[in-house]
Amino acid sequence: MNYFPDEVLEHVFNFVTSHKDRNSVSSVCKSWYRIERYSRKRVFIGNCYAISPERLIDRFPALKSLTLKGKPHFADFNLVPPDWGGFVLPWIQALANSRIGLEELRLKRMVVSDESLDLLSQSFPDFKSLVLVSCEGFTTDGLSAIAANCRFLRELDLQENEVDDHRGQWLSCFPESCTSLVSLNFACLKGEINLTALERLVARSPNLKSLRLNRAVPLDSLQKILMRAPQLVDLGTGSYVSDPSSEAYNKLKAAIQKCNLVRSLSGFLEVAPHCMASIYPICPNLTFLNLSYAPGLHCNELINLIQHCTSLQRLWILDCIGDKGLSIVASTCKELHELRVFPSDPFGPENAAVTEEGLVAVSVGCPKLNSLLYFCEQMTNAALITVAKNCPNFIRFRLCILDPRKPDPVTMQPLDEGFGAIVQSCKGLKRLSLSGLLTDRVFLYIGMYAEQLEMLSVAFAGEGDMGMRYVLNGCKNLRKLEIRDSPFGNEALLEDVGKYETMRSLWMSSCEVTLGGCRTLAQKMPSLNVEIISEHDQLEFNPDDEQKVEKMYLYRTLVGHREDAPDCVSIL
Repeated sequence: MNYFPDEVLEHVFNFVTSHKDRNSVSSVCKSWYRIERYSRKRVFIGNCYAISPERLIDRFPALKSLTLKGKPHFADFNLVPPDWGGFVLPWIQALANSRIGLEELRLKRMVVSDESLDLLSQSFPDFKSLVLVSCEGFTTDGLSAIAANCRFLRELDLQENEVDDHRGQWLSCFPESCTSLVSLNFACLKGEINLTALERLVARSPNLKSLRLNRAVPLDSLQKILMRAPQLVDLGTGSYVSDPSSEAYNKLKAAIQKCNLVRSLSGFLEVAPHCMASIYPICPNLTFLNLSYAPGLHCNELINLIQHCTSLQRLWILDCIGDKGLSIVASTCKELHELRVFPSDPFGPENAAVTEEGLVAVSVGCPKLNSLLYFCEQMTNAALITVAKNCPNFIRFRLCILDPRKPDPVTMQPLDEGFGAIVQSCKGLKRLSLSGLLTDRVFLYIGMYAEQLEMLSVAFAGEGDMGMRYVLNGCKNLRKLEIRDSPFGNEALLEDVGKYETMRSLWMSSCEVTLGGCRTLAQKMPSLNVEIISEHDQLEFNPDDEQKVEKMYLYRTLVGHREDAPDCVSIL
């Protein structure tokens, strides 16, 4: 294709949207590298320390949209120290000092300060989209700067962030001229909201399609909002509590009936179960229902609701639905592709959780299921084998047994054969999380059959180094491996160090890896950062090579050691 003019190739490349495919395009030849370099507008960086912002800017001068991840995934389970790093300010400063016309920024597990949000809002006049997921370090003052200064803002999406609420007036900072909003999500905020400012903002946003509210927005305000925005496609309610005989409740029912475009429903952070009947009219059109933050709904209420949701493709729900409720899901939601069942109370009574019976029922009734996150009380090999047979198209399979070392309760055997059936039947599996009593045999199966696996999460599993060696030797497409509380040591770590150059990262905590093993790895692979994380300063007082490391985080980098490592992190 080199005989085509550059403009034609650039036009063709614009149809290649996958980050991975764009990377492949740039590797074909020097000509394609150059054209792809100057035409790529969207960049994904899975580790903010893998490259410097200056290098990114030099590589992609036409950048418009940046997705950036910070802390390791296990930060979600409080395994990463709060001060580990992942600061976005240096990135925004570098982008602001360049000629980059940034329009979209998506951050996950990053430390975001008010200073960085203020700089972002004032440096890019055409900025349109900010998505923050599991971020921390900022307050509503930073949100006020975004609201006041980003004149063309289309999307402000705040998901599961830790936000200090200085005052509830940040919504009033949107100027009267702001009419461009398409998506607004502040469900994670805990403080009060200026309800009048919210209602006025919604009223002057004719293109608003997605709105997710926090618990400070009462039901009567929701009714007023829905009257002003019947075009919503994605709705997240706040407080859903009212007297069913009240005028406000009747007005809400009338408003909901006009919202016939809603396809995604979430929220119900506070809910009176007797109010749920008001949403039944829009349930047949729903393709996504997220009740993972609705502990006020129990099994019977959930069953009554789901029986109206015949078009669901994605369902996130708490385990209080029970096996009985999951059987209703199986008989009702024939188009279901994704199921996530979260624990309502991980430390509660055992009978609160779902079991293998519910999962088997869903696999029988929902053959299109391809993505699963399932917190359960127990699991059997027979159930996993049945699920693998009924749903061979899984690309994500994450199972978490609340007692992580629990065997098959029927046979008292490890769950090796069950997970072996999953990886053998599901040829397209890309993400896998293991749970339950497991031996090295399950890792043999993973290495043999999980050819497309990109991310593997392991906890409390295995017998020795062979298990990890099976995975590293067999899974050719593995990008992320995270292991905790498992008996893997130096022999497995150093078996094939070249493998780590093809991976994004390796996390090991509470394993058998020693400081000496980590040092050997760092010496052999200078292109990798090997971080030893210790919240008890064990390295300072006991630098013995035989000392087991508390946590090790290994990742590829093009820029060497980072300069912002805290005292609890030693980079070898």
